[in-house]
Amino acid sequence: MPPTTPLLDQVQTPADFRTFSLAQLKQLADEVRAETIDAVSVTGGHLGAGLGVVELTVALHHVFETPDDILIWDVGHQAYPHKILTGRRDRIRTLRQGGGLSGFTKRSESPYDPFGAAHASTSISAALGFCASRDQQGRDNRVVAVIGDGAMSAGMAYEAMNNAVEATRGQLTVILNDNDMSIAPPVGAMSAYLAGLVSGGAYQSFRKLGRAVAHALPRPLQEAARKAEEYARGMATGGTFFEELGFYYVGPIDGHNMEHLVNVLKNVREIKDKPVLVHVVTQKGKGYGPAENAADKYHGVVRFDVVTGVQSKAKSNAPSYTKVFGEELTKRAEQDERIVGITAAMPAGTGLDIMAKRFPDRVFDVGIAEQHAVTFAAGLAADGMKPFCAIYSTFLQRGYDQVVHDVAIQGLPVRFALDRAGLVGADGATHAGSFDIGFLSALPGMILMAPSDEAELAGMIATACEIDDRPSAFRYPRGDGVGVEIPLLAPPVAIGKGRIVREGTALAILSLGTRLQEALRAAELLAARGLSVTVADARFAKPLDIDLTLRLAREHEALLTVEEGATGGFGSLVLHSLAAHGALDRGLKVRSLTLPDTFQDHDTPDAMYAQAGLDAEGIVRAALAALGVSKEAAARA
Repeated sequence: MPPTTPLLDQVQTPADFRTFSLAQLKQLADEVRAETIDAVSVTGGHLGAGLGVVELTVALHHVFETPDDILIWDVGHQAYPHKILTGRRDRIRTLRQGGGLSGFTKRSESPYDPFGAAHASTSISAALGFCASRDQQGRDNRVVAVIGDGAMSAGMAYEAMNNAVEATRGQLTVILNDNDMSIAPPVGAMSAYLAGLVSGGAYQSFRKLGRAVAHALPRPLQEAARKAEEYARGMATGGTFFEELGFYYVGPIDGHNMEHLVNVLKNVREIKDKPVLVHVVTQKGKGYGPAENAADKYHGVVRFDVVTGVQSKAKSNAPSYTKVFGEELTKRAEQDERIVGITAAMPAGTGLDIMAKRFPDRVFDVGIAEQHAVTFAAGLAADGMKPFCAIYSTFLQRGYDQVVHDVAIQGLPVRFALDRAGLVGADGATHAGSFDIGFLSALPGMILMAPSDEAELAGMIATACEIDDRPSAFRYPRGDGVGVEIPLLAPPVAIGKGRIVREGTALAILSLGTRLQEALRAAELLAARGLSVTVADARFAKPLDIDLTLRLAREHEALLTVEEGATGGFGSLVLHSLAAHGALDRGLKVRSLTLPDTFQDHDTPDAMYAQAGLDAEGIVRAALAALGVSKEAAARA
């Protein structure tokens, strides 16, 4: 039963609650929290982070004149309450569903989403862009960036803060949403009083006067006065570091106390001579017992029962690829003490938490810092260790320069484990691992593998362990394997060698990765039409199995390549190789099946692959078209 929300029912946009009293704002926050819990119980998605910023969301939209004032949410997974309050409540139960609302902020979705985000640590840089544009155009609107303490571990956030004073001449507020610590006694009435004091006009005027007096003193006394002021300021607020970057620091304040939030935000809204950082302490999962008591604070959930908090997780007969990676790497680490794991703030997401339980001193979580993670791994490799750098495919894009310069050029044996390769469903385009085949295979010396099932993944981990003279990578999807048996200790896969899994005569399908199962299904469907089909598992994008590829080209009328990646990847490598060996000169019909040249919107993975033509039926249509069957007949396949 949906929650009772009398105040929220009156709200279509933030303008509707800008005249609300503090008591009404508190009630509105309670109703938004209840609505968020109820909606996510239906759709699944990110819950804990959104529950932690309900009061902050209400206060920001109450104080600032959004959408004229710019409000940017870093990552955006905490923005469900924001969506409820900005005209999207009627669609909130379509979150992350096909054709529904995005799980992140999205410019095309609402004017209240001025900047799309789903990767961390971009908000301050984007906010500076809005500030500079505002200043150039002579406007006076305000700009706010909300960034989490985890996202503040990325260098990009500090690059932006370092540039803030030079990039803007007017108002800028950065909200540091700190949900990693509990609300300790200092974060109460007294600290809220101090925060209000240091954000108010009287304190700012006093500090300006103090600086003016200090400048009139002899030089030695100027330095002494500066150090005394810095020490006093640091003791009172803990914000010396941010102040040194040119920000006024305000806080910490209780992010669930509406009165404190509103008062401080009203004060900082008027500060225009320097950017302001407001340190807000929140509790992830706030207001929902099961989330508050869970280790992950219900960061990401599937559908669940609101009363009990029990999630409706479907049971699988096969382990996830992520779990297979974690378990297999741990097996290898037991045999080789040089094996270490590196993750960029995703130990559970990459499976490295499994190895960390067994070898806590050999797994390094470097925070949201993919660039650092790659070069850190390079340093380990240069000194004789065997680093496995486990990063989502889409996140590795952030460290590509380091992959090129710090790893590939030096020929260092860093092993890249690329989770979330291919499409990821509800997380959509921002998290899809679409491009790694192209950008990694372009690098001289790189070995790039893609398993077709969980046993193949185990073998490729063994292979990576033995590659000690160059970089290597293996990519695998989100989700479960196919249920094949995994050897107790899988043997390595021969580098650059694929395999035939089904013999035929008329058509060949060369698959890279876990689309192999769909290729085999397509072969069955084509066999029912009287067409004999060979299906091969490439295993390697680089080095490509030239002998296998030429054999398929020589013995078949048509050749289809299938991959879970964008154009310019595996299919292009195959075509280049065939052309170089003259295999296209005799009229071989070749088709490359890839992800479409678009950023696909979120949906179920099956629906997205069908849309891309990478399911069995899509492969059949492409095969029939290649063999000269009319489009109409192929479309009916």
